[in-house]
Amino acid sequence: MITSESAGIGKPSVRFLGGTESILGSMYLLEFGSYRFLFDCGREIHSRFPRTGLRSFGIDPASIDAVFLSHSHVDHCGNLPYLVSEGFIGPIYCTHATRDLTEVVLLDSARIHENEFARTGRSSGFNSADVEDAMEQFVTVDYGCETDVLDVAKIRLFNSAHVLGSCMFQMDFDWNRKNFRFVFTGDLGRFGLPIVGEPMHVPSADMIVCESTYGGRIHDSFDETIQQFTSLIKRTVDRQGKVLVPAFSLGRTHLVLHCLRHWMETGLLPKIPIYVDSPLAQLIEEVYEEHQTAEYISTNIEFEWLESKDDAWYRTTQRDPCIIIASGGMCEGGRILDHLKVHIDDPRCSLALVSHQSPNSIGAQMLAPTPKVRFHGREWNKWIEVAKIGGFSGHADTHDLTRLLANAASETGKICLVHGETLQKETLEQKLYELGFSNVIVPSFDQRFEM
Repeated sequence: MITSESAGIGKPSVRFLGGTESILGSMYLLEFGSYRFLFDCGREIHSRFPRTGLRSFGIDPASIDAVFLSHSHVDHCGNLPYLVSEGFIGPIYCTHATRDLTEVVLLDSARIHENEFARTGRSSGFNSADVEDAMEQFVTVDYGCETDVLDVAKIRLFNSAHVLGSCMFQMDFDWNRKNFRFVFTGDLGRFGLPIVGEPMHVPSADMIVCESTYGGRIHDSFDETIQQFTSLIKRTVDRQGKVLVPAFSLGRTHLVLHCLRHWMETGLLPKIPIYVDSPLAQLIEEVYEEHQTAEYISTNIEFEWLESKDDAWYRTTQRDPCIIIASGGMCEGGRILDHLKVHIDDPRCSLALVSHQSPNSIGAQMLAPTPKVRFHGREWNKWIEVAKIGGFSGHADTHDLTRLLANAASETGKICLVHGETLQKETLEQKLYELGFSNVIVPSFDQRFEM
């Protein structure tokens, strides 16, 4: 490997450009010599920054040598088209599945921006051409394979088991006749969930940048989740109602769909129709089928995509019990509201909230002990049975995180906690000291720490 000594004299450091005070906008800049490597390039929705580019972040996109993308959720990949349109010309490294999922996700975002421009005449974001330009720069890498980066570093990708294709990065490089290792975990998944495999343990490094989304929380076990969800469905079927399941289109929809089909095939659930009302999830399904293991498709239980709003209206107004999975994980938008308006005042039906519900979301209001909820300009009687099903989260909880990080404790220089709310980071910080980490850092926005 060629060392970076000739490239400059800057000591290796990481600058924290997003995902510090919240779980949005993941973006971290590793610099050594004159080299600049960006890990993730996510959108920060409702952020302090304008939507039209990265200049506010203090980065010259043309100065970045390479990007490393952990997975395809928008808060990790959503600013890539801006980065490219403003001058970034380097490679974007990720897994094969992440590349294909990111294209679907970014084109869907572009469609929304283009529709808004057609309606208002104001441009609010990137377009499809920007996405296509960005996709030309993707370089896909297999898990476990060592890959050279610009002859100055080597990377390995390990399965983080958060969503299909997600990975953590290990980067090794030389600087000033010393070997350095940097590890970026991306979002870490859980042990014991189906489809995406088991997360790999985090290797020790001079610096680890680690997520902390559920650093102080414990998820329901998957066995508890099975019991809660199947009991809810059986109760609803017994009273001839419908089960509504709002779910995010990437990851959660496919996990829930896989589990329902498996439970029906094994006899845990009665065989009733399953309908999926999510155009984006349907596009993502094609990527899942191409990249997924046999586990994902090893069932004979059929389901139906609701291709149009007419199809959705027809199925949701039929008398017989069924399960409808619809876009809009927090009931803030998406197709779920069309179904909820039909069934919210029907006590035979149920609403299974399988995703995180932000405090002020309609989903959180559905869980509140109040008789009514307001959306779409009116109040609705809340007579539907509402249940929170908490065990589907794709994020490692405090037990998973300590298990994944334990082996790295004694030989790691610094570990920086990002991508989490303050309480979660503080709780995980204490647990990491108890594990034996000697230097745990909770960075603020735009701080820089040397390796």
